[in-house]
Amino acid sequence: MQKRSFGKNAKGEEATLYTFENKNGMTMEVSDFGATLYSLTVPNQEGKLYDVVLGYDTPAGYEGPAGTFFGATVGRNANRIGNAAFSLNGKEYQLDKNDGKNNLHSGSDSYSFRIWKVKETTENSITFSLHSPDGDQGYPGTLDMDVTYVLTDDNAVQINYYGVPEKDTIINMTNHSYFNLNGHGSGSIEKHFVWVDADAYTVTDEESIPTGEIIPVKGTPMDFRVKKEVGKDIDADYEAVINGKGYDHNWCLNNHGKFAKVAELNADISGITLEVYTDLPGVQVYTGNFIPEEAGKQGVVYKRRQGICFETQYYPDAINHDNFESPVCRAGEVYKTTTVYKFS
Repeated sequence: MQKRSFGKNAKGEEATLYTFENKNGMTMEVSDFGATLYSLTVPNQEGKLYDVVLGYDTPAGYEGPAGTFFGATVGRNANRIGNAAFSLNGKEYQLDKNDGKNNLHSGSDSYSFRIWKVKETTENSITFSLHSPDGDQGYPGTLDMDVTYVLTDDNAVQINYYGVPEKDTIINMTNHSYFNLNGHGSGSIEKHFVWVDADAYTVTDEESIPTGEIIPVKGTPMDFRVKKEVGKDIDADYEAVINGKGYDHNWCLNNHGKFAKVAELNADISGITLEVYTDLPGVQVYTGNFIPEEAGKQGVVYKRRQGICFETQYYPDAINHDNFESPVCRAGEVYKTTTVYKFS
């Protein structure tokens, strides 16, 4: 492991980048700022290296007005909560309204913008820890959340989440990396191919809040059960993709709560493949429809649809829908989940 300065955040706190390399020459760089995945340099079949995740050169970029959440660890609750409010054990909780009248990624003080403590390191892993007090972001219960990144010798990044709340609360962590398997500065991902193991998706309104309805993907642009180009139906005359300006939806996975491969992404140029594994019930596939034209890391100017996210999760707004699997973690219970991004 190597470490170097990542610059200071808006509060003047020093951030650090940690670099890991496996036996194949693949490297992973992560920061204690937001427990962020900054870069993943992956070899293709010829051994050429590609940095396949979007990012910024300093914390200031991540804190900027674009709200992209490049590579971020998102918590305490990823995705959206309608009307920025929920009820738990008969008590009403009000959250930050940072997405119109709704709450997105836990509001303006997301875990993504904080300096995490380094709890433990090995030659191929690092564990970040964050103390979240009772009432933090509007959520009940003190929570110490651990996020561990592991770089394996089979070219996988394993992300483990662990926490035990002191009160009943919502916990729904995710990683918000934007992938481009032709390299982070290579342009559109619309020619990449995608497969998602999901027979249904959650319907949303114009503000991307679930209506509670779950409908089959069959016969719709949302069907990725047979691999197809990202861009094939991305601008179809279909309400979901019209409202989302492309794909920005939760797919209801067929893994039935078991750790399994749930999605695959194939590059059209580099030949690199990404496999996504999780034990969570949903994945938000987001095609970067709102990436602004702005400078990212290494001077690259990013534009719309130049990265794709696979945000493993409980369904958005699950706390407000009894037919969705609950994101509530009870006092003293262990919150533990794993997501793997494997490259070949």
